Amino acid sequence: MADLLSVAKLAGVSRATAARAFSSPELVRPATREKVFSAAQQLAFRPNKVAQQLRSQATHMIGVMVPSLDNPVFAEQLQAMEVAARASGYSLIVTTSEYSHSREGDIVEEMLRQRVDGLVLTVADANKSEVLDKLRLETTPCLLVYNPPGKSGFPSIGVDNRAASADATRYLITLGHQRIGMVAGPLLQSDRAQQRYEGYCHAMREAGFTPRPLVEMARHTQADLASLAPALQGPNALTAVICTNDLLAISLMGELQRAGFSVPRDLSVMGFDGIALGKHLYPSLCTIEQPRANIGRTAVHTLLAMIRGESNAPAPLPHALRKGESVGFPATSKSTLGTLLRSTV
Repeated sequence: MADLLSVAKLAGVSRATAARAFSSPELVRPATREKVFSAAQQLAFRPNKVAQQLRSQATHMIGVMVPSLDNPVFAEQLQAMEVAARASGYSLIVTTSEYSHSREGDIVEEMLRQRVDGLVLTVADANKSEVLDKLRLETTPCLLVYNPPGKSGFPSIGVDNRAASADATRYLITLGHQRIGMVAGPLLQSDRAQQRYEGYCHAMREAGFTPRPLVEMARHTQADLASLAPALQGPNALTAVICTNDLLAISLMGELQRAGFSVPRDLSVMGFDGIALGKHLYPSLCTIEQPRANIGRTAVHTLLAMIRGESNAPAPLPHALRKGESVGFPATSKSTLGTLLRSTV
């Protein structure tokens, strides 16, 4: 098996120069570097990354924790992070917490054991996170993604959830909706959903309307029509709902349509995230669009700056309203909807 000395001899350089070409290529002249790399390729030599890491005390690995890979929001974030990290010579270790507080702690502990150079985390609630409390005692740089920074003390990359949700509510109000509700997964498992509900309440009160109680579903991305049914009946029946993520909105639209309801004729449905799938549905999903790829890239660049010892306080990234066919003007009558509910729920 070829070793570093063999590569150096074939390239016509010293062993130290060959070692430097792999560990710090920017310090070696391009022509010399290419000779070393060409010799390594001819001899099928692979540098020992572990040894390099032990010498430099850096692993060039970033630990990333997201709640789930079922939601394309996190998949798109990770894809952008991987590209940005690779361009800077870093790799990602990716894990999922499944929205579990206890699992969050186990994951972070394991990544610290692997001596990652930094952490990018999405936790359930940044203000009530035991794992973040422990990380304040560590020296490993840590960055939050999607979580509002709150009182955590850690930098955060994402949109202003309150402002974005308020904009979604105001849009429905401009179409004539007054009886607007919000649908979410388990509220205690997502500080993002909590802030989106706060933004909805603010916009409703601002317009002189009464906010409705949040309708919680058992799962973050799966709707149960029975949970929403009481709010869709009677003289104060909802004419529109905002879901705290796109997959929940898509699930709700499917449940409504399977039960014989028309979206948006019977009920307007709005999402939050802006995943590409929503564009290809019929009716297409009206939603708040988060810059998911830009969030991923910004997370990597911000964390690398923190690893270099630079302080950073990133501002919220911009959101946008993506119009779609799932939202329309409020229906003038709810008699058909009430009849359907009584026969299906």
